[in-house]
Amino acid sequence: MTAEQQTGRKMATRSEVIHCYSQLAACLALMVKLARAKEWGRLPELEIQCAEIVERLKVVEPMELLDSEQMQEARRMMERIHADQDEVCQLVKPQLEKLVARMSFLQQQKNLDKIYGLPH
Repeated sequence: MTAEQQTGRKMATRSEVIHCYSQLAACLALMVKLARAKEWGRLPELEIQCAEIVERLKVVEPMELLDSEQMQEARRMMERIHADQDEVCQLVKPQLEKLVARMSFLQQQKNLDKIYGLPH
């Protein structure tokens, strides 16, 4: 492989890492938008996409070196990603707590129905 081909290959790998961070940031930004709008239905799908991107990063990131500009860009994106993760968690947590409370209530109702012989 020529030096030019090796450089081109490294550039493609480098851009893949930045591209992955960019995809992750975009995915989390969309999750924040949907969570703010209380559109919970798409969040699990997006969470799966994020997990897939993170798994890809685990493969490609250790195999390359980023230059200082790319490192700064990656750090900026990571800061945004962490901020968006925190916001999604803050928005989703109360909803999960409500869901768990509702499920508990329904289970109690079902148990009472069984005890008193009411139809299900």
